Amino acid sequence: MVKSVIVAYALWAAGGPLGLHHIYLGRDSHALLWMLTLGGFGLGWVREVIRIPAYVSEANQDAQKERKRYPNTASPSISPVRFAGQVCVGIYFGTVALIGLNSLSFFYLIVLPLCVGAGVHLVSSVGQQTSDLQKTLTACLITSPVFYGSTLSPLPISLAASIAAAQHRRFKPPQRPGSTQELGPRLYKLGLAWLAFSAPLGYCIFHNTTATLYYLSDCVSALLDIFWFLPWLRGVLEYILLMPYRILCALTGGGYYEETWKRLLEILLKEYTEREKEALQVLSLKSEASLEDINRSYRELAKTWHPDHNPSKDAEAMFVKIQEAYEVLVRRHRPDRFK
Repeated sequence: MVKSVIVAYALWAAGGPLGLHHIYLGRDSHALLWMLTLGGFGLGWVREVIRIPAYVSEANQDAQKERKRYPNTASPSISPVRFAGQVCVGIYFGTVALIGLNSLSFFYLIVLPLCVGAGVHLVSSVGQQTSDLQKTLTACLITSPVFYGSTLSPLPISLAASIAAAQHRRFKPPQRPGSTQELGPRLYKLGLAWLAFSAPLGYCIFHNTTATLYYLSDCVSALLDIFWFLPWLRGVLEYILLMPYRILCALTGGGYYEETWKRLLEILLKEYTEREKEALQVLSLKSEASLEDINRSYRELAKTWHPDHNPSKDAEAMFVKIQEAYEVLVRRHRPDRFK
């Protein structure tokens, strides 16, 4: 089926960073690259304003006519843009691997170079070109031990892989008429590839949700503290931060999601009540204390002030105070606090 430039531009405008126009044109490698990088980090998506007509011509097999001008052994010309893209995406894939997969055995020897090599090969396979995957991965595996354990290792590994991919670049074999796969299987393969990329990263983010929230809490709190001398501006910023919660309440009318959002925003804004602040002082805790910190402090203080072990006259009163403070702080960390 002949592809239309107008349709390609419409899909570029509607979902270009997700690669919709590349799926339409049968450029699945390019579409996957755009899905994983949101349109080449935005820069590639903008550049395609002038590139779409050429992509449509390739999809309509005009590029096959151009290729006949060259011998079968000819290689595509080196593209500085493609080479830079290989290096950047290789580093990007390596960084994602460092975030989500660094706990795996032999990470720096096997996992990291394979991830970097996959990113480099993905860029080298965009359009009518491709490269030798085996030689690209070999370059990664050889380079990786030299920079073992370094957080900067994705850079040299990506450079080595990009050089290997550039040296072994070639044209893709021409497709026979009618050999294009149906849309369903293509989308299935793209979905599996996207899931393989995003699942480890998503697991890492959700696994470290508590640490992430407290980090955001510190950032938001520091931002609001800057405007202590302008209460009205601080109030405006706080209102903006609470806007997603208010919108969600208006749409859902409350329930579990309201409680979850309220819990999340309360952590972000550090809206401790006076009673909770007193409880933190009783247990000698800081505002960012986790549930494990609360339990540990409570056990230590309860053991010290328990009337059966402490003969002091104030022991019983202090023990009750510790018990109440513990219940206040534990209630704050429970999902059903707002019921």
